[in-house]
Amino acid sequence: MLALRYLSFDLSDNDEGVTTLEALASTSAAQHAAVLAEVQQVLDWARQHFPHGHGPLDDGMDWDEDLQVSVEGPWHSVTLTLAASARFVEAFLPVFGGPPED
Repeated sequence: MLALRYLSFDLSDNDEGVTTLEALASTSAAQHAAVLAEVQQVLDWARQHFPHGHGPLDDGMDWDEDLQVSVEGPWHSVTLTLAASARFVEAFLPVFGGPPED
């Protein structure tokens, strides 16, 4: 498993078989570059392992991403949301983990 220090993914499923993997990190400016490096690590992995699967899941793709970055005072917030097929999630979780199972 690849260790992520700042990003921890939460999973949610919808009725159409799409899983959403979402991570939020809110840090000071000093840690912002490290958070963005983790985001890049996740996206690089996705592009390497699913190179032809990036795009809207409605079009049959395996994954799509939304990255939001905001600054409020001294805090830098980063939200990475991945919409993912079951195939993508199955490959993703052993590498990046997910929330603990109940």
